[in-house]
Amino acid sequence: MLKGKKILLGITGSIAAYKTASLVRLLVKAGAEVKIVMTPAAVDFVAPLTLSTLSKNEVLHKLSENDSWSNHVMLGRWADLMIIAPLTCNTLAKMSNGICDNLLMAAYLSATCPVVTAPAMDEDMWYHSSTQINLEKIQSFGNKVIPVENGELASGLIGPGRMAEPETIINWVVDFFQHANQLSGKKVLITAGPTYEAIDPVRFIGNHSSGKMGIALAIEFLKRGAHVTLVCGPVSIPVPFGIKHLPVVSAAEMYDACVKEFENTDIAVMSAAVADYTIKSPAENKIKKSTDTLTLELEKTKDILKSLGAIKKDNQMLIGFALETENEIENAKAKLVSKNADYIVLNSMKDDGSGFGKDTNKITIFSKNGDSFSFETKSKSAVAEDIINTILNKKEK
Repeated sequence: MLKGKKILLGITGSIAAYKTASLVRLLVKAGAEVKIVMTPAAVDFVAPLTLSTLSKNEVLHKLSENDSWSNHVMLGRWADLMIIAPLTCNTLAKMSNGICDNLLMAAYLSATCPVVTAPAMDEDMWYHSSTQINLEKIQSFGNKVIPVENGELASGLIGPGRMAEPETIINWVVDFFQHANQLSGKKVLITAGPTYEAIDPVRFIGNHSSGKMGIALAIEFLKRGAHVTLVCGPVSIPVPFGIKHLPVVSAAEMYDACVKEFENTDIAVMSAAVADYTIKSPAENKIKKSTDTLTLELEKTKDILKSLGAIKKDNQMLIGFALETENEIENAKAKLVSKNADYIVLNSMKDDGSGFGKDTNKITIFSKNGDSFSFETKSKSAVAEDIINTILNKKEK
């Protein structure tokens, strides 16, 4: 199942660390090569000798030993997947804030591979607001979280917080690698962020889009083996390595880039918040505050989604977004038809957890076949998974 796959297992200081012996055994039995990094606290819960015997590799838990340096950078680059199990509150907080004070965190911050975590903690710790915020935060970085299970906890309480069983983690890993090549060879075009329409050399008309949803989609498509081109307006979020990044500023620039790239695209997802209007005649110099009022003449921008819909071929898939404030469903369905899209992803400014700048989103997907798929509020990385799973499942039927 996992033959030839390279797994870096990070173990932290939780009583659930005893389960990692079974996890290592299952990974090796499935054909994976396993290397292990532990935090200093984890050594108190499971012996490195046990894990090195099972993995047939040296277990590392110190940055240096006997004048020898543990190369955490190469560990993070070696792996196809990094698993952190169990993930304690302490390590979760460090991941959330980029704190690097042990070998495991150094390997995590150096990792170029996907990272999945399996949290383990007591019920009250699990429900604490800081824990939930940190979980959302690490997912916004692109990390995955295997849900905790309900059951008896170390404190004697019964509730959520148990680390997922080794068999559950193995099933997740197998499913992950099956998805990893799901879109191998496919070319995906994504737009993200806002556009800025110049008033003069200093000022512009824009919106509050952060680009988080589009970048989350780009990351998820990349993980599934696609060649991803991201046409992105001005955002502060860095674009991950491996994604072809075409930075633009205005709606006209985004239009030109999309039309140029679309011909060789298999799937296009238009998630950017593109200006509907632009300044007809931007001033060449900064406009001085010399009058009590200022009138700006606006003209329509070119409709990117509609233009792509008009030239779309049968073997291409086109997905648009609709951010609405009223008559949400009616407007989304109308947009689906008028733009000749295959899917429209609706999110409403009225929904908690939706809207510009947030790390979460709540969506409903409408297809040209009349189907609709609704989802609860989730992190934008999880929403990206839902979108891709929906369009691929329908495509495969």
